[in-house]
Amino acid sequence: MTVNRENAPDAAAARKTPTVAASPQAPDDAASPQAAGSTASAQAAVGAEEPAHPTNRLDEMVHQRHRLGILTIADEAERVEFTYLRETLGLTGGNLSRHLAVLEEAKLIEVAKGYEGRRPRTWVSISAQGRASLDAELDALRQLVARRSQRAARPKPK
Repeated sequence: MTVNRENAPDAAAARKTPTVAASPQAPDDAASPQAAGSTASAQAAVGAEEPAHPTNRLDEMVHQRHRLGILTIADEAERVEFTYLRETLGLTGGNLSRHLAVLEEAKLIEVAKGYEGRRPRTWVSISAQGRASLDAELDALRQLVARRSQRAARPKPK
């Protein structure tokens, strides 16, 4: 079955979302930072509603698998130790440090350094903004699963 604006599961919402025409720029301009705005910001600029498909709500900052792992583990505990994250996610120390820096810069986590006895430790905790971003990501994923389940429940054509 081909899905279009008229027969999509969220057809009513899809019809409300106007199509944003591309500006007549040279192909080189399309890669410029000014032209590289997100679909969401382009739609917001024309007063459009939120896109109908759940994948449009996935946040690349959160959706990257290791960052999603960091956020979900941090959400399960008050704070989590660097070594635990490194071992659980199977990352190198440098790789984990970089992911933590990206999440901290986005204010999704808080990193605290200190000592436990004489040993230096780094603890990670999820921020309120991080928890909200994680909740939004999980909601979009749940909606994708629900859409797939609805499709799987339909009778198969013979």
